[in-house]
Amino acid sequence: MLFNRRSLLAAIAALGLGPAMAQDDAPVIAAASSLQFALTEVAAAFTVETGQKLRLSFGSTGNISRQIREGAPFEMFLAADDTTTAALHAEGLTRDAGMIYAAGRIVLVAPNGSALDVDQGLDGVRAVLDRGHLTRFAIANPDHAPFGIAAREALMARGLWDDLQPVLVLGENVSQAAAFALSGNAEGGIIAYSLALAPEVAPRGRHALIPADWHAPLRQRMVLLKDAGAVAEAFYTYMTQPAARAIMERYGFTLPEGE
Repeated sequence: MLFNRRSLLAAIAALGLGPAMAQDDAPVIAAASSLQFALTEVAAAFTVETGQKLRLSFGSTGNISRQIREGAPFEMFLAADDTTTAALHAEGLTRDAGMIYAAGRIVLVAPNGSALDVDQGLDGVRAVLDRGHLTRFAIANPDHAPFGIAAREALMARGLWDDLQPVLVLGENVSQAAAFALSGNAEGGIIAYSLALAPEVAPRGRHALIPADWHAPLRQRMVLLKDAGAVAEAFYTYMTQPAARAIMERYGFTLPEGE
């Protein structure tokens, strides 16, 4: 199920999940929408420290990769998985294979006042579904959003995927799924942990982590594109530094073991 464009834009605006773009000639950094708040904060810290500005463009990993293939002028790409960037590298579109910068997690969320008890986990979803109290449940579109793929895998692991089809609402990316899930358009949903932790989002509902072994690991990789300049190179390095890592960790992003 997809909402019309007016409903979608209203939901995004209500949660402050629109695109974050600076209006100048700074390099464009493309990033998965799970990074909407975390990367905005990291980029601001980078600008304060270096005096160098960035433009941020957020979307689903699949859609960004399509834009890169179509010639979008991005200089760096922070994906929500590590397979999309590998394909871009194989096609000669990135400088190298890049590096893992984070491991993502998914959470069950419900807006304030929802009948869905997130503390029961996906068993709580089953309970409200069986009572007929679940009319809309939001996730990112698994056709092009890694967090949507993880949500589908978790729902399949608990035997819920098929039963939820009549009430499933698909966001174009995980930020849109969060907008649907927490702005009154749905009783709940599955979104990125990083979005649920954001101060702009957290007061609007409740969340609970979904066990990491219910879905394939969300190993998130960043790459420099072929035409990356010096500022993008500096930001790529900055993402590995303690200041950036501290911000990422506040939004629930950790490095996988061995990285």
